[in-house]
Amino acid sequence: MAITPEAHLAWVLASVTPLQPRRIALEQAIGTVLAEDARAAHPLPLWANSAMDGYAVRATDTAGASAEYPARLTVLGEVAAGSPWDPPLAPGECVRIMTGAPLPSDADAVVRVEATVGDRDAGSMRAGAMHAPDRGALAWADHGVRVTAEVTVGKDVRARGEDLAAGDLVARAGDPLTAARASALAAAGIADVLVRESPRVAVLVTGAELRPIGAPLSRGQIPESNSLLMRGLLAEAGITRVSVERCPDDESSVRERLADLGGTHDLIVTTGGVGPGTRDVMRIVLEEEPDVRAVRMAVRPGQPQCAGRLGAGGWIFALPGNPVSAAVSFELFVRPALRAMQGYATTARPRLLATAAVDWRGAAGRLQVLPVRFADGPGGAEAGADPELDGPHEPGVIWCVPAVHSSRVSHSVGGFGAAEGYALVGPETGDVAAGDRISVIRTAP
Repeated sequence: MAITPEAHLAWVLASVTPLQPRRIALEQAIGTVLAEDARAAHPLPLWANSAMDGYAVRATDTAGASAEYPARLTVLGEVAAGSPWDPPLAPGECVRIMTGAPLPSDADAVVRVEATVGDRDAGSMRAGAMHAPDRGALAWADHGVRVTAEVTVGKDVRARGEDLAAGDLVARAGDPLTAARASALAAAGIADVLVRESPRVAVLVTGAELRPIGAPLSRGQIPESNSLLMRGLLAEAGITRVSVERCPDDESSVRERLADLGGTHDLIVTTGGVGPGTRDVMRIVLEEEPDVRAVRMAVRPGQPQCAGRLGAGGWIFALPGNPVSAAVSFELFVRPALRAMQGYATTARPRLLATAAVDWRGAAGRLQVLPVRFADGPGGAEAGADPELDGPHEPGVIWCVPAVHSSRVSHSVGGFGAAEGYALVGPETGDVAAGDRISVIRTAP
């Protein structure tokens, strides 16, 4: 009896254990997954600082200021970003301040330089002159500045701790260390993190009919493309520690390689040799492994599967040999297992609702996982198509069309190259009609 994909995935996720975490420097952690919550070591910002280039002032000193009646302030000097200077400010005094520079303790607001007239311009301080003729470098003041706009307390000031207080949660266990997240951790004073790194994965290639890409082909031989497919899918999943091995298509060789790889890798992926045939060597060898199970899946494509933990230690996913079947199986089972090993908070890829742009044949009684591409309108209109032929396009609707023929999915590697996602058609649905709403996993950026 066939097992549902949902039941098989639940078994996989219940059986996979996360990799052991280790603490590493934050600079080395991008691409890993946090194994513990990370909290701010200090407030962010660390001190009140200026959000603009201008003058740090007492807001009361600018009360009523306008272009016609400017407030005149004495400039004591300049506070640059990184400066430790904290000048005391008496009433009527201010300092030049640059973006990011710490706000003097006696100041409570910043006047933008654009709202001032500085004494560096010879004509700006003449009686009756309200604005410098050049608002660039000449607008700054060395000794006295005219403020032409009133500011309130807190204007253009970044308050200490307004982003994060010390001890606030910055990232959770299970979050991936993206560039943006790593930057946030660094800003919050976190120098090292406890993480889980990429699993060590081996791709094992078997198959007497397979020849290297570009090699001459005799009758019955085909180019070996699945290792390239698996390596690419692993890279797209963020898995960086990958090796590819080729093995003779006989039981003793396969048994030996699995024993070696299972002791040195966290996971092994193979394609082909999992069917019920007398020469399906992978299934035959894996029958000797008590913790590896062979299943028939209620899914199209990708019915035969083997998965489980080898006696040597590593996990194995033995996938069907047809390229699209292998890719679908990777998406449904291998990718979630890899994320579980890394301790991701979620193992499933987000799904969206799309509208079928055309009719296609379904797979009643089984989950149909059909490679699709996205279209611009009903009938599968591409960008640039004549809108008069397709009719009005409904705003906000995502349309999808099969990337391969729905009855010839598993081996249609040519059309699969244009796929941007997978339509998931439930076993109760059967055939799909144009206009039906379909759950889709989007795989393309």
